[in-house]
Amino acid sequence: MPMERLLPILLLLGSNIFMTFAWYGHLKYKSAPLALAIFASWGIALFEYTLMVPANRWGSAVYSAPQLKGLQEVITLVVFAGFSIWYLGQPLRWNHWAGFALIAVAAWLIFLEP
Repeated sequence: MPMERLLPILLLLGSNIFMTFAWYGHLKYKSAPLALAIFASWGIALFEYTLMVPANRWGSAVYSAPQLKGLQEVITLVVFAGFSIWYLGQPLRWNHWAGFALIAVAAWLIFLEP
């Protein structure tokens, strides 16, 4: 895969790792004040944006906006699945996997040429 196609995917992967921690990491610390969780999430999200914006900017040279969004959704689900199992200790059940698979099929359809 040429680097101009791979780099946006790698940046989206990194971005989604930060995003997942920003959105869901605080669930492991429910006793922490909500305001602290919000500010910590904002701080983490800054790193997410420093990867997401270039991923979309550079990725738009080789992918359409809908294709970038489809890639992001699949990457988000893969990252979240690992995060849920590893960090939160919440395994996914068959219905979660089935739902994620349907979203992956939808993303695949976005890449079909008309």
